[in-house]
Amino acid sequence: MWRELAPLGRHPGSGGYRRYAWTGADRECRAWFQEQAEARGLTLDTDRNGNQWAWYGDPLAPDAVVTGSHLDSVPDGGAFDGPLGVVSAFAAFDELRSRGAEFTRPFAITNFGDEEGARFGLACVGSRLASGQLTADRARLLRDQDGVPLHRAMEAAGHDPDAIGADPERLGRIGAFVELHVEQGRALDIGGHPVGVASAIWPHGRWRFDFRGEANHAGTTRLADRRDPMLTYAETVLAARREAELVGGLATFGKVAVEPNGVNAIPSLVRAWLDSRAADQSTLDALVGAVEQAAREYADKAGTGLDVVRESFTPVVEFRHALRDEIRRLLGGEAPGGPGPGGGTPGGPGPGVPVLGTGAGHDAGILSASVPTAMLFVRNPTGVSHSPAEHATEDDCVAGVLALADVLEGLACS
Repeated sequence: MWRELAPLGRHPGSGGYRRYAWTGADRECRAWFQEQAEARGLTLDTDRNGNQWAWYGDPLAPDAVVTGSHLDSVPDGGAFDGPLGVVSAFAAFDELRSRGAEFTRPFAITNFGDEEGARFGLACVGSRLASGQLTADRARLLRDQDGVPLHRAMEAAGHDPDAIGADPERLGRIGAFVELHVEQGRALDIGGHPVGVASAIWPHGRWRFDFRGEANHAGTTRLADRRDPMLTYAETVLAARREAELVGGLATFGKVAVEPNGVNAIPSLVRAWLDSRAADQSTLDALVGAVEQAAREYADKAGTGLDVVRESFTPVVEFRHALRDEIRRLLGGEAPGGPGPGGGTPGGPGPGVPVLGTGAGHDAGILSASVPTAMLFVRNPTGVSHSPAEHATEDDCVAGVLALADVLEGLACS
């Protein structure tokens, strides 16, 4: 499966992936998902928001157990973020069949659409639409850098744009959703664990900073006469780093657009996007507030304007403790009240499965408001993510599959 999926959407220059929503690469990934479902006799279903579901058992029955992740990528992203969860889901299903496990609950593997938000600027579009956190009207306002609206891109890919919207009946039939994901950090590597269980997702969001100045000639305009928004932006980038260090949070300007974007022109507009995250809501609010205050002070000194717009936000997600503790018990880890069985599947995670938080957003976090959700992480020895250097060893991937199979067997086959 990994060999078949690996070439899809890979950029020859960077070695990374450009699997953007509702593009040719996305279509190829969706076709791969369909082939995997059909090869296993699973019933393929694409919901009103373009999310793919591969069902074993009655898809209309209640209390289903679902696993999966996403197949899209950030610009020049790595191979593991998202796809590892989907490939592992199919592999875990194969493992359960080889064990002769009998499913007593409906089961599905899913591929959520546009999780990374690389094309339309909003993360987790598929799960946000399904859960009602993104309305159909707001979704129709989303546009890519070429001005193509989201709903038109979906229509061009053969999806009905009039059908998008909340899907409470479908989500109401899910009893548990477990997402496996490569760790986007080095906590497991430092601790020497191949697999971990998620405790929480930090609150996080994206803010657009529009720094407005005056376009002019770079070769004839005196420095004293300039209203250069690039200077205000540069000072703000440095301020974001300082403020993040002070509070122990994260603040990153990773995307910028400049107008008129000429080598010999002073910009009239610098539009930059701040990604900020912190362990709790009050810290995040203080961090973003401090960055904005610094930006306004710099703008006042430079004679430039500033508008700040929050484009997306996800509050802290505390995964259901009961489900999390049950998963640790199934994996032979310790849960409140005493140790678990202490074994785990041979080749799997073994005893003492760690619980760790994450600053990265996921579909499981979005769905947690509607569905009992949990996450498994697989060790990433590089600690690098959203980059071609993202990695997980084959042994750790196998450990992840076996851990997921243990969890699914305990939840869906008991």
